[in-house]
Amino acid sequence: MKLSKLAQASLLLSVSATSLMFSSLSYSEALATSDNDQLTHVVNAGQQINDSAAKSQQKVNRLTDQVLTKLQQFHVVTKEVDGLTVYNQQMQAQLDNQMSELTQLANSMEEVSVIERQISPLMARMISTLDTFVNLDVPFLPEERAKRVDDLKTMMTRADISVSEKFRRVLEAYQIEVDYGRTIEAYSGLLDVDGTTMDVDFLRIGRVSLVYQTRDGSRLGEWKQSANGEGQWQELSQDYRLGINKSLRIARKQLAPDLIMVPVSAPTNATTSQAE
Repeated sequence: MKLSKLAQASLLLSVSATSLMFSSLSYSEALATSDNDQLTHVVNAGQQINDSAAKSQQKVNRLTDQVLTKLQQFHVVTKEVDGLTVYNQQMQAQLDNQMSELTQLANSMEEVSVIERQISPLMARMISTLDTFVNLDVPFLPEERAKRVDDLKTMMTRADISVSEKFRRVLEAYQIEVDYGRTIEAYSGLLDVDGTTMDVDFLRIGRVSLVYQTRDGSRLGEWKQSANGEGQWQELSQDYRLGINKSLRIARKQLAPDLIMVPVSAPTNATTSQAE
């Protein structure tokens, strides 16, 4: 059976339309698929950018923390350096002063060695002078004073005593002798009276008066110093007994200081006066 031309044309048109419709659908589906792929790619790219940005921010944060830490450490170290600079300046000033003192000490040591060579002969002369003075002086505490001089002479030969200590002891002995001249003292001892050794009480008032009294008070005497340094004991009148007893008690701190009547020795003829 043969189709008419019109039918053939209709059939051909229907087939073309159907093909066109299927083609359009295929194109639309392909277009949708392509858009989805592009969107997914864009989303993935954005996610990658966000991830990269987050990592970059973390890295920036770490670097910032490191910078801040290093900056704090820098400030701390800077302060320590400033403090050490001031400390070093102070230590340098002290070191300079110590070096100056060392120089002065070195010079002083050289001078001391010179002085030491000169002071030993001086001390020997001082001891000899003191010995002569004690021998010519009023004879109070003779054993004690002679022993002090002998100890000084022995000391000068000892190597275990420094020069400064030797000089100090010599000056101390001189000071003791000076103090004798302005003090009052009472002490007991033995005295040869007219060939008989008797136990007596001595009274010394400075260096102007040296008297004795026997324990029973029966005999009194005074030391008379001559102009040439020699002297002797002379008897005193019993008129001085009360004054001497009072003076002995004052010297022993048994009475308060008061006016006393004692004989005063002189290089020439003895005189009698009031002493306090």
